[in-house]
Amino acid sequence: MKKAAILLVLFALVIIVVPAVVVLPYTHRAAGELQQQNSRTQNAAQKNQISISVYRSAQKQTDQVNLDEYLIGVVGSEMPAKFRIEALKAQAIAARTYIMARIIDDSNVRVTDTVQNQVYHSPEELKKIWGKDYSWKMKKIRQAIRETRNQVVTYNGKLISPVFFSTSNGQTENAGDYWENEVPYLRSVDSPWDKLSPKYKNKKIMARSNVEQSLGVTLSRRSGKLGSKVQRTPTGHIAHIEIGGKLFTGRQVREKLKLSSTDFQLTQKGDLITADSIGSGHDVGMSQYGAQGMAREGKSAEQILTYFYQGTRISKMTVKPQKSNTVAKK
Repeated sequence: MKKAAILLVLFALVIIVVPAVVVLPYTHRAAGELQQQNSRTQNAAQKNQISISVYRSAQKQTDQVNLDEYLIGVVGSEMPAKFRIEALKAQAIAARTYIMARIIDDSNVRVTDTVQNQVYHSPEELKKIWGKDYSWKMKKIRQAIRETRNQVVTYNGKLISPVFFSTSNGQTENAGDYWENEVPYLRSVDSPWDKLSPKYKNKKIMARSNVEQSLGVTLSRRSGKLGSKVQRTPTGHIAHIEIGGKLFTGRQVREKLKLSSTDFQLTQKGDLITADSIGSGHDVGMSQYGAQGMAREGKSAEQILTYFYQGTRISKMTVKPQKSNTVAKK
């Protein structure tokens, strides 16, 4: 982030009133002037205070992007604009929470425009992607950002890690069953809406030689189910599976074979192996098609987020002028 951009000096959560308020002081040359402006002007000024350093992988350059414009690019890239507005608002709040947590941890952080962080496209790129639908889609995405301005998701007074994915098998996964550590707010919940997702059932056909190379095993030329000693998590995802005499976690197989999810079944027929998967993504956190299903039922963005991120709350983030140039966190 450029030196002229904000330096986040203090992170404090005020929980006396609801919604909570996350106070993020910043330094800026016009800080003194902001104190003399009315609330409407101040909010407009605050909109432009936070600049995100985004590494554009295709262009191999780093762009400085205003926070709201960054969120528009992320939400427009990560979730279909045709989704209900409350689902889009939930995605906007999750995206804002993610990037603000990164900035609070490191005011000079640089994120990529890929799934490594959050997928981001500029307005010009979205215009090419959306074509004739650009106008109404952009209007809807901007509405989602505007109506959730300054909102973030917190757990016990801290910003969460708001992981999300496309489609579950009907239940989201416990964080500890996919990654190594348990996270209290990333617990399994039912997501029956996902069965209506076009990504609910997936099939991938692979050459036996490619599977052998990816997994580092040798497979005989046979027919039938592939894999033994299968252990599943309480949500039906594969925890462990033995293939070719080698034990793997479900996550390892999914990532090595680039499968849709860890709820899969492998079937071999000679030199071809078919993977039938249920769901799409790592299954931890917010299901996007689950969010869409809840929005269809009239649920709000807050209800969606606090359902998929158990025990959390929606907090209000505000920016306050500060003259100090010392970076510290509280």
